[in-house]
Amino acid sequence: MKKNWLLSFAVIALCCCFNSCNTATPEEYFDIAVLNSNMLAGFANDGFERQLESPPAMMVAGQDKPVAEKRIDFLQTQLHFIEEDFAKLKDLKTTEDAKIIIEPSIALYEYVLPVYKKEYSELANLYDDNAPKEKIAALKQSIHDKYAAEFETLYNQLISNGKLYAAKHTIKVNWNVGSAE
Repeated sequence: MKKNWLLSFAVIALCCCFNSCNTATPEEYFDIAVLNSNMLAGFANDGFERQLESPPAMMVAGQDKPVAEKRIDFLQTQLHFIEEDFAKLKDLKTTEDAKIIIEPSIALYEYVLPVYKKEYSELANLYDDNAPKEKIAALKQSIHDKYAAEFETLYNQLISNGKLYAAKHTIKVNWNVGSAE
């Protein structure tokens, strides 16, 4: 009897240990759900479009000058990081406490990812193919008109909820005055 009780106690203690290991701290929730969304700032607006207009340059062997990265490669790199952040977000256990930041963050990622994969890929290809400026401008304007307002609403909701969550958990954050508010 005593042996069964000790075994039961050990199993319960082990389960509690594993359960506590699966719960992220409030800071980790905040970093993944709110801070990682900074990568999305500028979506459907001038910020990301400026990056496509002037992609990073890199040195290539045998060249004397830096060569601009192809826009589609730049976009794929950005998309890779966004998808990694989204996967981390979806891996978080949604607690009642963290739901205030997880749900709007998931909604934001689900909103932007299809646009990156379709419209922004088309725009990157237009740049890479040296399409007429009018065609590029028309697609940029279309992206802005279709997606900017809803993005701002989703992003501002996440930031607003993030401020509440940070205050509740005394997470020190330097909120940039130039944010999407």
